[in-house]
Amino acid sequence: MLDLPNTTVIDGNAIRWGRIGAGPPLVAIHGTPFSSQVWRRIAPQLADRRTVYYFDLAGYGLSEMRDGQDVSLAVQNRLLAALFAEWGLSRPDVLAHDFGGATALRGHYLNGLDYASLTIFDAVALAPWGSPLVRHVRAHAAAFSGMPDYMHRAVLRAYLQTAAHHPLSDEAMQIYSAPWLGPVGQPAFYRQIAQMDQRYTDEVENLYGRMDFPVTVLWGEQDGWIPHAMGERLAARISDRAAIRIPEAGHLVQEDRPEAIVAAVLKQIGPPPG
Repeated sequence: MLDLPNTTVIDGNAIRWGRIGAGPPLVAIHGTPFSSQVWRRIAPQLADRRTVYYFDLAGYGLSEMRDGQDVSLAVQNRLLAALFAEWGLSRPDVLAHDFGGATALRGHYLNGLDYASLTIFDAVALAPWGSPLVRHVRAHAAAFSGMPDYMHRAVLRAYLQTAAHHPLSDEAMQIYSAPWLGPVGQPAFYRQIAQMDQRYTDEVENLYGRMDFPVTVLWGEQDGWIPHAMGERLAARISDRAAIRIPEAGHLVQEDRPEAIVAAVLKQIGPPPG
């Protein structure tokens, strides 16, 4: 497990974060409905070349969860910009997945954040997006938030498994489920789904263009949430290279093929100094 010993309050939200390693900075941004623990098997493999910064998005993981909280994509890029300032970063490498991809793109286009490189995979970036569960929860958020615990656990477990191509281990299922359980976690889970809105990617999609830093787009071939055709479209918009398909991987590549992410990042950032 990654340790998140630090807390920074941004826009009234207590954000938990940590860092490991040495060298130039690399910021890892997780997606939904996960946490920074998606990097637990990846960050240590990069720590001899980079200082890896990781954090839980507002309303996720160990970061603050509360009634009435705005945890939409509109908040997360402002949070990212504030963390860059907190950490004194001006041009880090960035690794981003799912909503983390949307956050990195919004941070670049709306907040002027600059990156040394971007490795982005299975990202929420292009319309249309949103699963049938997302649409259903958005229409009935209160009913889902008040479900009996056993029903919520069943829905959560089934939903998490659909993100992966291979069966999730008991350890992974426990790690990804834990923040969303109990009287605080359960409503927080449905809150973040209810606030998913395509307009937050629509408002930056027309800004996409070839970036002036290296961009690698990866995509799980068996992604059942966002098909790999979206990755090909995204790569054509923001990179000078075609998207790389990852065989035997679904949306949650960190569990299905973590070594593919590590290899792509190491190729992107180059050999260690000296």
